Amino acid sequence: MIRIALVGEIASGKTFIARCFRLPTFNADIEVKKIYKNNKRCFKKLNKIFPNNIKHYPIRKSEIKEILNKKNIKILSKIVHPYVRLNLKKFERKNRKKKLIVLDIPLLIENKLYKKSDLLIGIKTSKKVIIKRLKERGNYNKNILNILRAQQINIKKKLKLCDFIIENNSNKNNILKQIKIIKNKFND
Repeated sequence: MIRIALVGEIASGKTFIARCFRLPTFNADIEVKKIYKNNKRCFKKLNKIFPNNIKHYPIRKSEIKEILNKKNIKILSKIVHPYVRLNLKKFERKNRKKKLIVLDIPLLIENKLYKKSDLLIGIKTSKKVIIKRLKERGNYNKNILNILRAQQINIKKKLKLCDFIIENNSNKNNILKQIKIIKNKFND
């Protein structure tokens, strides 16, 4: 099994591009939402550390936003990321017979989740397009965005590690052409 790992900035289009591959995909953001919704042990750990903020099970996104700062995001990560890793292992076991899988994990490199055998694909998107996408989401918060960005390695450094770069400033057909070129390398 070859792991295609997508890396890029927040709102660069990793999830959209992952869907375009039409392969089994592990999306860490979706897994975190599932953990907040279904993992009572995670809730108890977070409630113990943040009893004035994390009060409800399932955990509410608004409660997580309340605690986000540079210090707390590290604490939050130490609690939540082991569950994400466990879910990743389950996903890989389930798809072990597949030729290719896609990993959409925002902190893949930062959390040392990539392997030397992974095919790293960088998503390159202009700052202007990223800001536009963030504002279209409706929950744009510059402070939270800066806290999240501080957790990530500089995009230029990430792109230097990549085997391929997908330009994501244009239309879907251009992206599909780029993906086809990449997938064809494995069908030879």
